[in-house]
Amino acid sequence: MDLEKSPAERPAVPAEACLTVAIRLPVRIVVLVLVVPVRMLWDALVVGGRFLRDTVLRPVGRVLQWVAWAVFVWPWVTLWRYAVVPVGKALAWLGYVSLVVPAVWIYETVLTPVGHAIAWVARGVGAGFAWVLRGLGAGFAWVLRGIGAVLAWVYARVLTPVGRAVAWLLRGLGIGFGAVALGVYRVVAWLVRHLIVVPALWLYEWILAPVGRAIAWAARGLGWLVRMIFTGIGAALHWTLRVLLVLPALALWRWVLVPVGRVLAVVAREVGDALGHAWRVAGHLSLAVGRFLGRLFRWIFVEPVRWVYRSVLTPVGHLVRDTVLRPAAEAARGVGRVTRQALAAARESARQTRADIRRMLFGTPREPERVPLAKDRREPGAVGTRTLGSSTTALTKD
Repeated sequence: MDLEKSPAERPAVPAEACLTVAIRLPVRIVVLVLVVPVRMLWDALVVGGRFLRDTVLRPVGRVLQWVAWAVFVWPWVTLWRYAVVPVGKALAWLGYVSLVVPAVWIYETVLTPVGHAIAWVARGVGAGFAWVLRGLGAGFAWVLRGIGAVLAWVYARVLTPVGRAVAWLLRGLGIGFGAVALGVYRVVAWLVRHLIVVPALWLYEWILAPVGRAIAWAARGLGWLVRMIFTGIGAALHWTLRVLLVLPALALWRWVLVPVGRVLAVVAREVGDALGHAWRVAGHLSLAVGRFLGRLFRWIFVEPVRWVYRSVLTPVGHLVRDTVLRPAAEAARGVGRVTRQALAAARESARQTRADIRRMLFGTPREPERVPLAKDRREPGAVGTRTLGSSTTALTKD
C-alpha cells in the first residue's frame, strides 16, 4: 500500500540527529550482552515455576484442602447435623409439650372462664357505681345551681359598684401623675440641651474637627514618605537579586542544564529502546535455546522411556493381566459369590429358627377378622344369592 502512494503523500520520516545515531549502536550492543543472560535466567525460572506449580503445588494444595475440610469443616458439619439439630428438635418438642400445651390448656380451661366472670362482676359493679353517681350528680347539680345564683347576685350588687369606684379613683391618680411627669421631663430636656449638647457641638465644630484634619494631613504626608522610602529599597533589592541571582540562574538553566538534559533524555530514550529491543531478541534466543533443550531432553529421555513403555511394559502388562490378574479376579468373584450364597442360606436358617422358637413359645398368632366391605354388607353371600334355578325365590319357594 505504501509503494502505491506518491512521494508527496507518504509521511515524512523525522530526521535523526548525529548524537542519536552515534549513541544507538554501542548502547544496543552493550545492553544486548547484559540482557541475554538475565532473560535466559528469567525464562528458566518461569519454566521451573510452572513445572513446580503443576507437579507439586497444585497436588499439595488439593491435599491440604482435603485435610482442612476433614479436620476443620467435616467435624462441625457432622456435629451440627447429627447432634445439634436432633437435640434442638428434641428440646423444641419438649418445650412445646411442657410449656405451650399446659399454657394453652390453662388459658382455655381456667383463665378464660375466670376472665369472663371478672368481666361480668366488673360490669355489675360499674352499673351500680353509675347509678349511685347519677343520683349524687343530680344533688350536686341542685347545690351548684344555688351557689351560682348567690355568686351572681354578689357580683352584680357588690363587686361591680366597688370595681367601678376603684377604676375612677385610679384614673384620676394616673392623670395627675402623668401631668407631673410631663413637666419634669420638659425641664430636664431643656437643661440637658443648654448645658451639655450645645457646648459639646461647639467644641466639636471649632476645636476637634480642625485638629483632626491637621493630624490626618500630617499622617498622609508621613505615609507617602514611608511608601516612597520602601519603594526605593524594594527596587534596589529587586535589581540586586535579579543581577546577582536570577540572571546567573537563568543563564545556567538556558546554556547548561537544558543541553545536558536533552543529551541525557536522548541517552535515556536510547537506553530504554535498547532494553526493549534486547529483551525481545533475548526472548527469541531463550525460546530457541529452550526448544533445543526440550528436543534434546525428548530424544535422550522421553523417546526411550516411551519406547520401553510401548514395546516392553505394555506387552508384559497385557500378559500379566490375561494370565494372572483376570483368572485371579474370576476366582475372587467366584469365592465371593459362594460366600454370599452361604451367608444368605445361614440368614434364612436363622430366620426360620427364630420363627419356630417364637411359634413354640407364644403360639401361632391369631389372624385378624376380616371386616366386610360395604358391597359385602349390601349383597348376600354365594349361598344366599337369589337365582331363578333355586327354591329360594318367591315364585319357586315351597
